[in-house]
Amino acid sequence: MQQARVVDAAGRLAGIVTDGDLRRHMEGLLDRTVAAVMTPHPTTIATTALASEALGVMNARKITTLFATDPADPGRPAGILHVHDCLRAGVG
Repeated sequence: MQQARVVDAAGRLAGIVTDGDLRRHMEGLLDRTVAAVMTPHPTTIATTALASEALGVMNARKITTLFATDPADPGRPAGILHVHDCLRAGVG
């Protein structure tokens, strides 16, 4: 599953476009902007957090992806973590 990150003019995370967003907006999708389709304010986790903590957040929120943000510059995406990344690393 591919996801697109959405940032504001300052490079801060503004939203995410998920497969669920695409399914919910199928009617007229090709005529909509990313901002109109995205889920605003996605769940994030600090880059300093343990992978087990990230997996716990994903399980609790019933999501499969988290943006990792730098604690020194909150809101600026530093990476993306998928539940499969954690499982491949033996976390869980």
